[in-house]
Amino acid sequence: MEPPREDPPRSGLTIAYSRRQRKVAWSEASDAELLEGMRSDDELALDELMRRKGAQLLHTATSMVGDREDARDIVQIAFLRIWDSRHRFDRRYSPNTWIYRIVSNLAIDHLRSRSSRLRSLQGFQLQHEHQSGEAFSRQLENLTEREIKTVFHELASTLSEKQRAVFVLREMEGLKGREIAQILGIRPSTVRNHLFNSRRQLREELLKRYPEYAKQPQGQQAGIEERS
Repeated sequence: MEPPREDPPRSGLTIAYSRRQRKVAWSEASDAELLEGMRSDDELALDELMRRKGAQLLHTATSMVGDREDARDIVQIAFLRIWDSRHRFDRRYSPNTWIYRIVSNLAIDHLRSRSSRLRSLQGFQLQHEHQSGEAFSRQLENLTEREIKTVFHELASTLSEKQRAVFVLREMEGLKGREIAQILGIRPSTVRNHLFNSRRQLREELLKRYPEYAKQPQGQQAGIEERS
């Protein structure tokens, strides 16, 4: 009597098992490897990239546009753009730089589309007081993180789209000046100019609305370490 034959594994189970294996493999891959996987049309690589980057990109987009629901839309569109343009990824840039560029450009476009509404909130003239970016950052250090976010979103309508993007990427995301220049497609000197002007403009409006932050704490040394 012949021994019973084992049935071959059903194709559906084999595919499911292979899919689980690939998901585990992608979870251990680097960002660059994920992009290479996407270039090979592997949607699981995109799934892992969304899981890995989604929360941080939502935070960045929210900081730029000031509305979480609008930011969700921006991030969703960004991942669609990332997938659609996966074969055009320039390997000269880091994956992070390329991804931030797509999100930042979408956020800037969103801000420009509502610029007419923002202009109605800009009913004041810039003063001619010069204050260093370091001093402004030192003042912001006296606020809690929640207060900084609240104040920034209240005052950010006074900035241009590029100024706002530079400020968020530098002060909130902690990116270096050279990387910000690559993300926004501008020169490092332009990043410095936008950062200086945004700090000055925010400081002036901050002191108009919250004059209690005009006084400098005793014994603090001027300047903070420059990260750009």
